[in-house]
Amino acid sequence: MNPLIVVSAVCVFDEAGRLLTVRKRGTDKFMHPGGKPESGETAAQTAARELAEEVGIVLRADELVLLGIWLADAANEAATQIQATVFTAPGVWNARPSAEIAEIRWLDLAAELPDDLAPLLTDHVLPALSGQAG
Repeated sequence: MNPLIVVSAVCVFDEAGRLLTVRKRGTDKFMHPGGKPESGETAAQTAARELAEEVGIVLRADELVLLGIWLADAANEAATQIQATVFTAPGVWNARPSAEIAEIRWLDLAAELPDDLAPLLTDHVLPALSGQAG
């Protein structure tokens, strides 16, 4: 059985309705802001902390809205799966890369998708978001 990493992630949108994606230093896949929990943190607390650390967006954990929980192939660790609890952040945001984030990119969900997106995003989150839009 492959190793399993537990993570939390957040979907953030800008005024044009584009989805924020980030690329961590030393990796080539774009994903949501997020990461692994610290001791005693809930999934929402982890998501809120990582959002602030990685892109400077400050929200309370109870402001996040649960989108779903999925298993997916890890984007940057071979033969590893992630269990991701994914939230949406209400509102419209600006973001700036910090901590281990090398680059941010706003993704136009109506355009052709780039081929450097994490499996969690392409296999689970984007289909869930398109279901919400309808």
